[in-house]
Amino acid sequence: MHEQTSATPADSAPAEGPTLFDWEFATDPYPAYAWLREHSPVHRTKLPSGVEAWLVTRYADARQALADQRLSKNPAHHAEPAHAKGRTGIPGERKAELMTHLLNIDPPDHTRLRRLVSKAFTPRRVAEFTPRVQELTDQLIDAFAAKGEADLIHEFAFPLPIYAICEMLGVPREDQDDFRDWAGMMIRHGGGPRGGVARSVKQMRTYLGELIHRKRDDLGNDLISDLIRASDHGDHLTEAEATAMAFILLFAGFETTVNLIGNGVHSLFMNPEQRERLQASLAAGESALLETGVEELLRYDGPVELATWRFATVPLTLGGQEVAAGDPVLVVLAAADRDPERFADPDTLDLSRSDNQHLGYGHGIHYCLGAPLARLEGQTALATLLTRLPDLELAVPPTDLRWRGGLIMRGLRTLPVRFTPRNN
Repeated sequence: MHEQTSATPADSAPAEGPTLFDWEFATDPYPAYAWLREHSPVHRTKLPSGVEAWLVTRYADARQALADQRLSKNPAHHAEPAHAKGRTGIPGERKAELMTHLLNIDPPDHTRLRRLVSKAFTPRRVAEFTPRVQELTDQLIDAFAAKGEADLIHEFAFPLPIYAICEMLGVPREDQDDFRDWAGMMIRHGGGPRGGVARSVKQMRTYLGELIHRKRDDLGNDLISDLIRASDHGDHLTEAEATAMAFILLFAGFETTVNLIGNGVHSLFMNPEQRERLQASLAAGESALLETGVEELLRYDGPVELATWRFATVPLTLGGQEVAAGDPVLVVLAAADRDPERFADPDTLDLSRSDNQHLGYGHGIHYCLGAPLARLEGQTALATLLTRLPDLELAVPPTDLRWRGGLIMRGLRTLPVRFTPRNN
């Protein structure tokens, strides 16, 4: 599918832009994004779903758009007919009555819900969870360490955040494999038929509603119980709001971390000198390079390629383009975080990069609530893998790897690795 570019002087750019959203693009979208940044930084295109939207690719424009309250998160502002709205957002969330979460609402409702949820999802709670994340990480590695080979996506990067967020939410152990199955359906079908995802969303919503109802009579020390307790001047989350919030914390909290770990390990394989630096730092008992390194991996090839949907509520100008009221706007985080106007040598992985105001967790009022948990899981996963399996290497040629097609997320389908077998 060839794209027409936005208005560009005929002598400064080719008549046609790059091909977007095919499998070749999914493998390495960065050259196409570099072209768009230079020639058509706010670019009108037709997405694979048939929806027309603006892609924002320069850092300065992206940062502005992420914080611009004229760009609404509420799909009700979409100018297309109602039937088209089902092609934006999370498949099935509308039918499952899961729309009242932080990714779909604006102030003042967003302000109220975020304030209530923040009372439950605190940095202190994440810090208290650190030993359990380490325990889960070690258990998953124990399961394949003696084999000398593994698929790091399905055996490690995928189950770690699922089990972690389930435990934080208070999902009983005996039910967590159901969540793993539903989440697996979302990942497998993320770039394909939306029906499979919608069925999983419906099953998850039904389960969470029942779990919240049960917990109201037996509150525990978990995130769902805290959501139920959360109040502000007598204002509580309704059961529908608590269900939608529990759902989005799970949905947004697992695939991002799967891709953070998978993309991060892949980037280290492709940049062996950076990997050696990190392993030497870990062996010396240092943490500084690990901390800056995870932020750099988020910038360099992050888990979220495009920020979630926004819709213009009024006509506005963005990056020199006139955007009509009702138009969808998608901020391309992957393009903004490689903008040479903001980052020196942006296509170079530098784990010690200090000036790294990347947009991987967003910006403004919708900045990712789960960023502390994602950082904890990413740092723990990478440090433990590289320490326990120091000779870890890719088991197939890099050209054999396949990236999942999709619009918002960027991640590998599989990541086969091999290493010297180790007894637990």
